[in-house]
Amino acid sequence: MPKTLHVPLVDAERRRPSARARAARRFGGQSGLALVAGAFTLAQLTLVRPGMGLGWDEVVYVSQVSPQAPAAFFSAPRARGVSLLAAPIASWSTSTALLRVYMALLSGLGLFLALRAWRGLFPMRVLALAGALFATLWVTLFYGPQVMPNYWVAIGGLALVGYFLRAQANRFDRAALWGVGLSAALMAWMRPTDAVWVTLPLLAVLLCVRRWRRWPLLASLVVGLAAGALEWVVEAYVAYGGLRQRLADASLVQGGLGWNLAVDDQLRSLVGRTLCRPCTAPWPHPAVLIWWFVLPLLAALGLVVAVRAGRTAVALLPLTCAATAAFPYLFLIGYAAPRFLQPAYALLALPVAAALVHLVTTPRSRTRRKVAVTLVALGLVGHLAIQYAVLNHIVDRTHDARRDWARTAAELHRLGVRPPCLLTEYEAIPIAFYTGCSSANTDGNNANTTPQDIERTARRLPVAALVAPEAQPPAYARTWPYHRIGEMRMYVAPASTAGRGPGA
Repeated sequence: MPKTLHVPLVDAERRRPSARARAARRFGGQSGLALVAGAFTLAQLTLVRPGMGLGWDEVVYVSQVSPQAPAAFFSAPRARGVSLLAAPIASWSTSTALLRVYMALLSGLGLFLALRAWRGLFPMRVLALAGALFATLWVTLFYGPQVMPNYWVAIGGLALVGYFLRAQANRFDRAALWGVGLSAALMAWMRPTDAVWVTLPLLAVLLCVRRWRRWPLLASLVVGLAAGALEWVVEAYVAYGGLRQRLADASLVQGGLGWNLAVDDQLRSLVGRTLCRPCTAPWPHPAVLIWWFVLPLLAALGLVVAVRAGRTAVALLPLTCAATAAFPYLFLIGYAAPRFLQPAYALLALPVAAALVHLVTTPRSRTRRKVAVTLVALGLVGHLAIQYAVLNHIVDRTHDARRDWARTAAELHRLGVRPPCLLTEYEAIPIAFYTGCSSANTDGNNANTTPQDIERTARRLPVAALVAPEAQPPAYARTWPYHRIGEMRMYVAPASTAGRGPGA
């Protein structure tokens, strides 16, 4: 008989409980997870607010399926999974609020299903606490209702490792086997390169550790990754000159992959900087950073607790996958964005929750237990207060920035720049979407046209070049009339206003 890894299921009992008891246990446990997921959804709608306009990256993804504006330039690293995820709403409605509500409901459901994949591997109270810890991070709340891929890579990775361990423990668990394939496909559908980093430890143990080697499980994992990445690979040959060229282009967009210590950049971004590039901001207050240093310590404690309980794999595997998921964003790129580490945070939440439960339940004396409960409670309250403060700050700032884009779009309409039209240069991609125009750039990561093409377009369509404060206009627009809105200048091609004034 072939050997398999014994992964003890914490809910297993020597004497099989009755059907009624099993049903009550499942309902009670899943209702706890459902409560966490529901609270997460409600918190998104309350704290982030559905009226927040679409951001730069969201515009790129949504414009691929939205009737509001032509599709924006789709750079090499991006994948179309999140665009298709938003398509049921974005393909027929231009309501941002409706799209936010849909994504918040979907993200809550995703969290519930990902935590449910771990049933039997951790006690339900640990799973519920892990879900709450992940869901209350400002980065999770902020990006949950947004059309961005990183949260969904985190959900896919969290579910994948849980299903993987269940399939290892029970070769007859076909649901877990299907869960492995579907979770891997979800990650690859969203960001194929991230999916590879998350699954590296799983592939390694299946290929290198004999007692872990199960060919059906390996096939499910590989087929899931291939199925999710298929569209991205096909598109590489259709639109980017091949897979190798697309990977090279993706590396250039990210500043050239190589040894780059970005740990300090990630720390600077924790104060609420959604993109830290270049990351020259001052260091945040130590209170904002402390949870980031406590996180690995608690995760290590969770691993120790699991080793002593004879459940090493249940804690070690998510820790290892979290490390490989975070590695490229800590050491291989020269900038930072907090959302990049969401898969690592989701996987670390499980051993951290196990450690916290251990701290408040293990002390035998009543006095020590009260002290432990008090310290953990105070720590969690302080942590939540800091997360809320950062979230509130970034939400207010983001609302203001996106209202500025909407005002710029309204001013462009007043000047006669209406669809069909073209915007170029500074922040052209998001403002073009708000205006209903196409966007184009002649240089940078989003270069997709030439000055000559823009000049030809300006003879037949309204065209405007947006220029940042203190920057010089492009050569082709220097003779165009310009207008100011705030500190930005808008150079509008003369043909754009001919016969298209405010009353046209």
